[in-house]
Amino acid sequence: MDATIPFLVRKLNQQVPAAETHIDDALIALSSLMATVVTARRDLGGGQPAREQGTIYRLVKAQMALVDASGGMLRVHGELSSMARETAGLDLHECPSRAALDEPQRRAAG
Repeated sequence: MDATIPFLVRKLNQQVPAAETHIDDALIALSSLMATVVTARRDLGGGQPAREQGTIYRLVKAQMALVDASGGMLRVHGELSSMARETAGLDLHECPSRAALDEPQRRAAG
């Protein structure tokens, strides 16, 4: 079993930050979409205000779902770090930085 622990640690060190990055990317994309929708409503006018408001409301709900997912990933990250110390006796002072993952590693982890 000891031989698999380093492999799993390496895999988790890639996958957890990649998942966090993907959630952030989705949140950025939704935020950009929100800005475009609201700008279009303001600049074009004459639309269907009730329908447009419903669309904006659903975008906000989608953003909040991603914020909740991001918080969940942060908790998972902390729990996994704690489990690594307890299970493998690893001395983890801090998790690997997302910036430490270069682009090919991000694509491979995704």
